[in-house]
Amino acid sequence: MDILDFYDRHPISEDQVLAAVARRRGGVEAALGAEDLFDFDQDHYGGLAAIAALAERARIGAASRILDLGAGLGGPARFLASRRACRVVGLEVNANRVAGGARLTRRVGLAGRVRLIRGDAQQLPFADSSFDACISQEVLLHIADKAATLAGCRRVLRPGGRLAFTDWVAHPRLADREREQLREWMAATHLQTLASYPLLLGRAGFAWAEAEDLSVEWRAILRQRVAEYRRRRHDLVARLGEARYGEYDRLYTFLITLVDQGKLGSGRFWAVR
Repeated sequence: MDILDFYDRHPISEDQVLAAVARRRGGVEAALGAEDLFDFDQDHYGGLAAIAALAERARIGAASRILDLGAGLGGPARFLASRRACRVVGLEVNANRVAGGARLTRRVGLAGRVRLIRGDAQQLPFADSSFDACISQEVLLHIADKAATLAGCRRVLRPGGRLAFTDWVAHPRLADREREQLREWMAATHLQTLASYPLLLGRAGFAWAEAEDLSVEWRAILRQRVAEYRRRRHDLVARLGEARYGEYDRLYTFLITLVDQGKLGSGRFWAVR
């Protein structure tokens, strides 16, 4: 599956976020703050706690200039801007998510601190040393030329700047047919291992890199996601249709199977320029 198609069809969308907020508040006519979206606009594993963990490792503070690589609907960028008072540029390849994320950002009054633009992570459209930190969540699995992307991240970071990201990783028992299924169902290309990412970061010129295994933590999160997804089956089928609901249910089942069999895992990585 193509990455643009995958996220055009993703269950979490601008409309879904606003609908969820409306159900909680009884409508969305009144002014919204960024915190009103936080329970619904985070489509990454671990939610707000995962972003906070990346922010700590990237040493993001009030004066920081941040690049969010693969920003999606801008949820993490809005969280960082509102909680850490930093400025964030979110780069996202999917035009619909850029547009939807920009509308959500304006709606909560953060357009002065968060800017979402469309672009290719393999060809970063920024000057050298433009950012103090770069973060990314479950994005690099979709990128074919990871070496170019990591080298680009180093280039746009100031000296001493930090990159921090999370991603799915392959374990040795992951078979070629399973890799191909991941490519077809969720646009996963060239999955790395927990050990190979620090090597790639070193080759990209980073001074040092660290890796942390999140596989056990993400197994629990994935199971919670599946339970919630199936609990909302009626609403999701009404919005997405039976076929698309079934596609994501099969994907979740496949991911759980791979994780339980020790074939697929996850990690958090950080590096210093």
